[in-house]
Amino acid sequence: MKGDLWRRWRSGESISVISRGIGKPPGSVFTVLKHHGGIAPLSRKERVVSLTLGERGEISRRLCAGDSYRAIAAQERARERGRRPKECLLARRPALRQTVLALLREEWSPEQIVGHLRLHHGDDPEMQVSHETIYRSVYITRWKVVPRELCKRLRTGRPIRKNKRHTVKGQWRSQIIDARPIEERPQAAEDRSESGHLEGDLVIGSNNSQVATLIDRKTRFLHVVKLASRHTAVVVPALAEAYARMDSRLHGTLTWDRGMELAAHKRFSADTGIDVFFAAPRSPWQRGTNENTNKLLRQYLPEGTNLSTFSQDDLDAIATKLNNRPRKYLGFRTPAESVALTG
Repeated sequence: MKGDLWRRWRSGESISVISRGIGKPPGSVFTVLKHHGGIAPLSRKERVVSLTLGERGEISRRLCAGDSYRAIAAQERARERGRRPKECLLARRPALRQTVLALLREEWSPEQIVGHLRLHHGDDPEMQVSHETIYRSVYITRWKVVPRELCKRLRTGRPIRKNKRHTVKGQWRSQIIDARPIEERPQAAEDRSESGHLEGDLVIGSNNSQVATLIDRKTRFLHVVKLASRHTAVVVPALAEAYARMDSRLHGTLTWDRGMELAAHKRFSADTGIDVFFAAPRSPWQRGTNENTNKLLRQYLPEGTNLSTFSQDDLDAIATKLNNRPRKYLGFRTPAESVALTG
């Protein structure tokens, strides 16, 4: 099973795809990957107890050459030691290790660390290391060379090394049937030349709570929608109801991320007449208006807040505060004023 797991990981399959392929929970797959830092271990060849024909021939030749049994056995032990895993480079060089750890704590990347060492310690071979060795020392926790928390100082913050062939293809979040890509969105939505083209997403709170946000790209007008769950059977009717209460001048298109909460987008379009488009996976900048407005919303809905405690009236009051706050982008008009000026 593990052999198949690593083969799939090396080929670029995601954890969710591997989980389905080998019939194991995603958590079990992640546990195996995490033990090795996401870096596939080298295959090991088991040594059989009995001597092979080649080994017998080698011993015979050594005996004919006058070597003693003790000398032959000593060479075999040395060969076996050579096959055993060595301590990693940072473990063998304490001064180098301390320097690397200090720079990792300063949030330097492995490439930056390597370049710095080559520039300032180029004449000292004991202070040279490759960036791949640093990555392995960070992610392979069983080596116990780099404190586990330092992986969070890397820019990605990943707990395991990402395979360079890794893709989101096949993940549940990308399995939205007939999803229309953002590139097909009308030009008026792209250049913000008219109102009515909204961006949407979920804002997540504690205790598995969430709300939906809808923001107009041109006027920055915000709607916040209460949700009982993030299941598409709950989210789609809630968004449809929000559109029914919304100013009709904002009825144009909706752009969402690849979250499965909008998997039933066809039903939403049928109920509202609104065309839905989807941003590329892991591309929040494609919905920059939404992302920036959600940051403003966090003033009233801080991280860790149980959002289920807010009623729709509470959320409407918060949205009203933000919709009546002047924006520099709008020439210091408010979003509400900008909608009112829309023809």
